[in-house]
Amino acid sequence: MPGRKPGQRRVEILHTLARMLETPRWERVTTAALAGRLEVSEAALYRHFASKAQMYEGLIEFIEESLFGLINRIAAEETSGLKQLEKTLTVLLGFAQKNPGMTRVLNGDALVYEDPRLQARINQLLDRVEASLKQSLRFAVSQGEVAAETDQSAYANLLLSLVIGRWQQFAKSGFKRDLMAMWPEQWNSVLNSF
Repeated sequence: MPGRKPGQRRVEILHTLARMLETPRWERVTTAALAGRLEVSEAALYRHFASKAQMYEGLIEFIEESLFGLINRIAAEETSGLKQLEKTLTVLLGFAQKNPGMTRVLNGDALVYEDPRLQARINQLLDRVEASLKQSLRFAVSQGEVAAETDQSAYANLLLSLVIGRWQQFAKSGFKRDLMAMWPEQWNSVLNSF
């Protein structure tokens, strides 16, 4: 049997943790349960991660790399500020729809009993998302797509709040609610408010 590639076990642990977070029941994920799912000892987990918090940090790194890779590409390629906003919001919703376990990390549910620095890191991630939305709004204002007197900070925060609310509904529904349902109509409402 061929050996594992370096880092492969770490990825497997993170993948399993994410899958465990996808269960609709709100049970705390323990290292014992994670080790049982992987059919290894808890000590085997700690050979790859110094702590459970470090495992969650690995998930947060994946979220950051995925989301900001896409957001940065949208900003670089899209020539309309409003289209940047729409695509960024759609990416945020679509990512959560495809990665329900990550939604529990993004909305903080999975971090309730964990190290407080994890929630602080998610808050920083959300602040960065909000800054990206604000930048797209500035771009839209410079293009005349949005009125110059628009309070860009207030609108960026409103848009982020809309996304977080939809993530919350998705998670609280046991991941049954379609995150993209009614999104076109809601986006049109946002456009009309500019």
